[in-house]
Amino acid sequence: MSRVRFGIYFDYYLDFPKLKLHVLEAEALGYHSAWIMDHLIWKGHQLPFNEKGSVLESWTTLSALASLTQKIRLGTLVLCNSYRNPALLAKMASTLDNISNGRLELGMGAGWHKEEYVAYGFPLPEAKDRIMQLREAITVIKKMWIEKKPSFQGKYYNIKGAICEPKPLQKPHPPLWIGGAGEKLTLKVVAELADGYNVGASPQDFARKMRILKKHCKRVNRDFNAIQKSWVGEVIIDEDDDALARKIEVLKPKQTPLEEYLKSTIAGSPEKCVEKVSQYVREGATLFILLFRKYRENRRLFMEKVVPKVGRVS
Repeated sequence: MSRVRFGIYFDYYLDFPKLKLHVLEAEALGYHSAWIMDHLIWKGHQLPFNEKGSVLESWTTLSALASLTQKIRLGTLVLCNSYRNPALLAKMASTLDNISNGRLELGMGAGWHKEEYVAYGFPLPEAKDRIMQLREAITVIKKMWIEKKPSFQGKYYNIKGAICEPKPLQKPHPPLWIGGAGEKLTLKVVAELADGYNVGASPQDFARKMRILKKHCKRVNRDFNAIQKSWVGEVIIDEDDDALARKIEVLKPKQTPLEEYLKSTIAGSPEKCVEKVSQYVREGATLFILLFRKYRENRRLFMEKVVPKVGRVS
């Protein structure tokens, strides 16, 4: 039996003083982990965006948080592989794992946000190529974390005697997560190389991803249960029905139908939230990475009324 864990992530537009307070509060409340999204600009989609357009760079932010916190684990949700050379990233991650006393969770993805690629001058290959780049990058990172003088020659990346010292404190290395919804290629790479898989989806879609991941694991002779599975998404919770309805009205994107929005959101009374969380747990989720947008008090209510009732997963 393993414990179901609960982490937290945050809106893009928080400045650092506010973000610091939120992370320290999450640590005090007992959340397992704090996750920082990796974007350079953000102009819309379904997320709030402040008038100044401020988005903190994730790795710099995570490094600062490592020195301000003691227990809460720190993760990336998820790093865009295209933005950082994997050999340098391996060194950065090893350094941060040492600075944080072994609290790093490294989440990676193939990248997708075209506006960022164009604005910052990054080449934007086809999706298939980006996923293959991610596969090579993870291979490079793991070799540098484990081997003394690793070398690797691939289609996209090469290293030769790339010493990475100090090694990460966590052994054999920090947990390496892959995020993404692709079922044919992304989930195959998860089965081959990842310690964890992260996705936001309705319970039905989450279950489908798990079935497909299990098939990929069988093909590559990987133990499906050795891979951690996390669900990422928004929580809206209140003990009063009217207050809950008002919160949903404020937070739901106008262009999204209510029914569609609620499918992939944990929303309702504490009892309803327990039911929704339990659905994901039954399908294999062992970690929940939660966004409590706007209503900070929801974090405490969720921790006090939902977390104790979820229990453990076999």
